[in-house]
Amino acid sequence: MYELVESHAHLDEIEDIIQTLADARQSNISAIVAVGTSLTSNKKILKLSQEHKGLIYPSLGLHPWNIGDLDFEQNIDFIKHNIDRSTGIGEIGLDYSKGVKERADKALQKSVFRELLELGNKHNKPAIIHSRYSWQNCLDIARETKIKKAVFHWYTGPLDILKEIVTQGYYISASPAVEYHPEHRKAIKEVPLEKLLLETDSPVIYHRGTGLEYRSKPADLVRTLRGVSELKNIDESTVAQITTNNARYIFNI
Repeated sequence: MYELVESHAHLDEIEDIIQTLADARQSNISAIVAVGTSLTSNKKILKLSQEHKGLIYPSLGLHPWNIGDLDFEQNIDFIKHNIDRSTGIGEIGLDYSKGVKERADKALQKSVFRELLELGNKHNKPAIIHSRYSWQNCLDIARETKIKKAVFHWYTGPLDILKEIVTQGYYISASPAVEYHPEHRKAIKEVPLEKLLLETDSPVIYHRGTGLEYRSKPADLVRTLRGVSELKNIDESTVAQITTNNARYIFNI
C-alpha cells in the first residue's frame, strides 16, 4: 500500500464518520483535507479536525452554490475569524450553471471569490477552487489577487486554459471520475504529475445513472490513484509518491 493524501472531501456530509475514517486509514490515507462550503459545514469540519488531529485538516470555504444563503456574509466573517485554524481556503470559486446564477449572479460570485482569495493570500493559505463553466474567470481572478498556491479541483475545462493554470504554477486534482468522464480524463492525461493531486470529493455519487453508481468515501482515493496510473501509464507507486508530496507541500501538512 502507498501513502496517500485525500485533498478534497466533504466529511461534514458523511454520516458514519468513524467507520469512514477507519476505512481511510485501512487504505493508507495519512491525511484528509476536509473542505467547508457553508457556515454549518465550516463549524462541523473544525470540530472534526479537533477530534481527529493529525488525520483531518480543515479548509474553510464558501461554495458558490451557497452564496445565496441568508447567512453567507456571516460565514465570511466566520472564515476571517478562524483563518489561522484553517489549512486552506476553500471550497471557493465560481459556478456559472443556470441554477447557481439564479441564486447569485456572476458579479456577486466574483466579488465574494476575490474577497476570499485576498484573505487566503494575506494569510498564506492555498485556495481550493471550484470552477464549473467559469474556468477562465477563476484563473484570471486568481492571477489578479496573486494567490500563491491554488488547486483547481475536479477540472473538466478546456485544455488551453489548463495549460495556463499549470504555467501559472497552480495545481489540478483528479477525482474518481478519471475512470470514465471524457473531459476530466483529457485534463488529467495532459497535466504533469508534478502538478497533480488526488481527491474523491466524497460523498459524491460517481457513474450516476449508469447502473455502476456508488457513493464515494475517502477510501475510494485508491480508485483515483488506479485511474490516474492507468491513464498516464505511470506506475501506482510513483503516482502516489508524487501526488502525496504535492499535497503535503501545498497544504503544509
